[in-house]
Amino acid sequence: MKAAFRNAVSFITHTRSINPKPPPPVVVSLLPLISIAAAPSPSPLLLHHTRLETLRPLSSPLRRYSMAGGEAPALASLDKQFEDFRVQLEENGNLRERIRAIVMEIESTTRIMHSSLLLVHQSRPLPEVLEKAKAQIDALKGLYSRLAEVLRECTGEYYRLVALLRKYRCIRLFLYKLLFVVVFILRYHGDWRSATQTVVSLLSFMHWLETGSLLMHAEAEQKLGLNSAGFALDIEDYLTGLCFLSNEMPRYVVNRVLAGDYDCPRKVLNFLTDLNAAFRMLNLRNDFLRKKFDSMKYDLKRVEEVYYDMKIRCLASEDSTENHGTGKDPAVENKL
Repeated sequence: MKAAFRNAVSFITHTRSINPKPPPPVVVSLLPLISIAAAPSPSPLLLHHTRLETLRPLSSPLRRYSMAGGEAPALASLDKQFEDFRVQLEENGNLRERIRAIVMEIESTTRIMHSSLLLVHQSRPLPEVLEKAKAQIDALKGLYSRLAEVLRECTGEYYRLVALLRKYRCIRLFLYKLLFVVVFILRYHGDWRSATQTVVSLLSFMHWLETGSLLMHAEAEQKLGLNSAGFALDIEDYLTGLCFLSNEMPRYVVNRVLAGDYDCPRKVLNFLTDLNAAFRMLNLRNDFLRKKFDSMKYDLKRVEEVYYDMKIRCLASEDSTENHGTGKDPAVENKL
């Protein structure tokens, strides 16, 4: 139908251009109706925008001025916030660099101590080996004192606030601030965790070589110059260091047997058995410490195999402790 109307309009206009006479009045009166019918209808989307434009209120010049004037304080506060972020990030970066510099010195001293203790596997005299290793303990103590001083400088204002709160007996706020200090130290704890675990394992090995017993947590803190009130030895680091000590024992047993010390497997077996039983009292999660504890079982098994070989060859010394866990009385066995 629209095509027919377009043809009619084009015909009328064409005839009008050829014939100068005007068209009949009836045709002229029908032209507006024909043009309206032939015009395309607007789309629904255009009508929707048109209604929105008609219903949208006009913003006054005063309102536009107030919005433009309110952008300046918001921009200033945004710049101030990110400027504070920049300063804090730079301070944290500088602190981490200072901590890592000290940790690198700790690792260097630890390597020297470890190389000295490796001579114990070559049947060197034990006092000579321990003397060289002990010479590095004072250096480690000084390095950990420097590390504690760096952390104390960064958290000095919080320590002073804690002392003030303690003076006025504000227990609740004191606990909050003390918790904040602990969280602050744990934030950078990963930078010296691995080095501390290695240090604990070496100190524990030296202590066992001297006394045949386990290095306790308080004794390890004392050797490193740490204290529980400020910068203390983390319990998980201490336990992981003991697991590293267990990993070193099978090699030590084999080398001592080759050197003719047939009583060493029994001593190490009793020590690892007691240590493994003590670890089983802990409810460990599925993390790195749990994996290291699982490796202790294999260390104990290797030592048991060495002791078994010594036993069947009648090379192990007779002692009452060799019946550890069997529940048998040696006197009864002799009667039988």
